[in-house]
Amino acid sequence: MKNGTSFPSTRRQFVGSATLAASALIGAPTLLLGAKTGKQLVIGEGEHRYEVQHNWAKLPDRFTWQTTHNVAVDRDENLYVIHEGRAEQTDHPSIFVFDREGKFVRAFGQQFQGGGHGLEVRTEGKDQFLYVTAYHHLKRFAKLTLRGELIWERRAPMDSALYPKGEDTHPEKRWGRDAFLPTNFAFLDDGGFFVADGYGSYRIHRYDRDANWQSMFGAIGKGDGEFQTSHGVWIDNRPGRGGSVVVADRANKRLQWFTPEGKHLKTLGGFILPANIDTLGDVMLVPDLSARITLLDKDDKVITHLGEDPDWRAAVLKDRMSLRREPEGKGWRAGRFLHPHDACFDSHGNILVAEWVHTGRVSRLRKLS
Repeated sequence: MKNGTSFPSTRRQFVGSATLAASALIGAPTLLLGAKTGKQLVIGEGEHRYEVQHNWAKLPDRFTWQTTHNVAVDRDENLYVIHEGRAEQTDHPSIFVFDREGKFVRAFGQQFQGGGHGLEVRTEGKDQFLYVTAYHHLKRFAKLTLRGELIWERRAPMDSALYPKGEDTHPEKRWGRDAFLPTNFAFLDDGGFFVADGYGSYRIHRYDRDANWQSMFGAIGKGDGEFQTSHGVWIDNRPGRGGSVVVADRANKRLQWFTPEGKHLKTLGGFILPANIDTLGDVMLVPDLSARITLLDKDDKVITHLGEDPDWRAAVLKDRMSLRREPEGKGWRAGRFLHPHDACFDSHGNILVAEWVHTGRVSRLRKLS
């Protein structure tokens, strides 16, 4: 899990247009779409049943929920939430911290307003650190303390020869395959890490523990080893996986596995718009931007699609832009998701979900079984 018991040094936690072709992975089980148990709203099945707690994290009135992007949990089970944020609100924080009960703790990260995207919590020795990516006009990634003090910051890796002059010194808000638009991190045991340039070149960049660029892999395309929006990246340390690198190849609707050196190992299709990855024990968690969250077993077979509802997904596809901008309650459905952009486990097996919606949404799925 993202800094979980299987690989305790790293994780988001301690211990285009959507396609309506809801092609479930082969062998997907029958799903419990949502049932009331007393006052509980329950989704999932068998050993993977969860009580849905929307708007679990409470934000003080002096701040506003903005477009929520990613989540991470530290070893004390504090939740970190990053927003894209609004560039014109330069004094508003982009990162909020909540305790295990959803109570607000602190806020920081004004420098990421207008481009905040990915974040991970990593334990290094006795200390923990927060790693952040930012896109749009910011085009950078950084290492912070858990209270927001900057340790270092990096911009486009010019040694890769992918980016034009000035992309590292005078970044501008522009899109293109020669732009540096980093989305997410994955960490090796030695402290080295990968950064996915998920909205820019689509490459996966490798850095050493001191944030020096080393190499890259991937290309633009639809074949094995190629990407169309390499949005999420993670180290698969589940038993027997040998620390392979798994990439959420979002627009190609699949996951791909690689060696740390970039050799392609495996491709798994059947997703809709997979956005990121987390693991806990044998279970892999894949938030899918198209209204569901998938759990895979140790053999990468589907355990369940949480929130799966083809009728709801059709409604989201039809009205997704208006729904994204409406406050929750105007057309939203309890126990369903609009756009899960990121999700992570905590040490108890609960799942925290951030959705890519204009008014922000963070839900907790409390594990029941």
